[in-house]
Amino acid sequence: MTPRFAATLLATTLLATSAHAAVPPIRIAILNDMNGLFATDQGPGSVVAAELAVEDFGKTVNRPIEILSGDHQNKPDIGSSLTRQWLDQGVQLIMDVPNSAIAFDVSTQVAAHNKLFIGSGAGSSEITGARCSPNTIQWTYDTWSLGHSLGRAMVAQGDKSWFILAADYAFGWDLQAQTADAVTRAGGSVLGAVRAPLGTPDFSSFLLQAQASHAQVLMLANPGQDTVNSLKQAAEFGLNKTMKLANPTVNPGQVHAMGLDAAQGLYAVSGFYWDLNEGTRAFSKRFAARMPRHWPPNDMQAGIYSAIQHYLKAVAAGANPDDGRAMAQKMKSIPTDDVIFGHGAVRADGRTIHSVYLFQVKTPAESKGEWDVFTTKGSVPAEQAYRPLADGGCPMVAGK
Repeated sequence: MTPRFAATLLATTLLATSAHAAVPPIRIAILNDMNGLFATDQGPGSVVAAELAVEDFGKTVNRPIEILSGDHQNKPDIGSSLTRQWLDQGVQLIMDVPNSAIAFDVSTQVAAHNKLFIGSGAGSSEITGARCSPNTIQWTYDTWSLGHSLGRAMVAQGDKSWFILAADYAFGWDLQAQTADAVTRAGGSVLGAVRAPLGTPDFSSFLLQAQASHAQVLMLANPGQDTVNSLKQAAEFGLNKTMKLANPTVNPGQVHAMGLDAAQGLYAVSGFYWDLNEGTRAFSKRFAARMPRHWPPNDMQAGIYSAIQHYLKAVAAGANPDDGRAMAQKMKSIPTDDVIFGHGAVRADGRTIHSVYLFQVKTPAESKGEWDVFTTKGSVPAEQAYRPLADGGCPMVAGK
């Protein structure tokens, strides 16, 4: 499979002005699902975010910048093959990578070539835990943060009994475990759990088990189109009238696909929402203008923009893009600060920390527009939103 090549207008200009000096380009590759379950959540939107970041910040480095993209089709062998091709072609940075199994392989290959991997769609907390790497940074979210932020917040408001329906692969297992840990630590209980294969079209049997548990909360630990399908079917069963529904990965695009009638009242957590402030609204307007359906970005797509901005800051500060380990160290030494996530930092284990917000989906009556879908219910500061540095088992952390 040949990855699609897409150079931004800015990259074309830099190539032309740098031709005499023969400066080698910085090559950034976006690896995700372009046509399947996660295509709306990441897909071409992540490429658009990368192009915007290069246009806005590429001028800070005196080198041409190329953006490549490829579709891993949620198949580890295809993801692994694309990664090998890109590394052989001199790609310095691979980004995004929803699907934790593929992300683990990318992290291993990138370390072997001393290049850099920044995960925005990759969610397993093991990426910065026991399987951490000096050549990997996890930018936007992880399962520990999602599960613990949501679990603690909802138990604190009295929602103490839970049933968890999880996707049956690494991401779902991890999110289930993190949520259950948070709920029980906060004084709640998990009355039952079930796992559904990725891409399940009919969730009826799983939802009946949830209904029979009489839990207060039905937690859906699944991503992408599975989220949309399971929530639509939960509404058809009337579960949204007898249980509180929660899915920490839900984004505005998924709510839009479900409709507010089905999604109203749903709880979610995220570090980004297009309508948080003037900065997020301005970026989202530019992003939506380039998307075929004019959808605003979600946190993972916006995270690509944020990560490339910080990456280019490190290059401008003297780090060598060809040395992935040195690039990661430089990025860790510079505080993060942008319109997407605000102030934060990249920790020693590669985890980028920033504030996380608790959202609830609005009712149709509360919404003032097509994309006005979330009410902000609270926030968790960056220092509390992620697993304590000493608890992850990362060998790079002092004392491990």
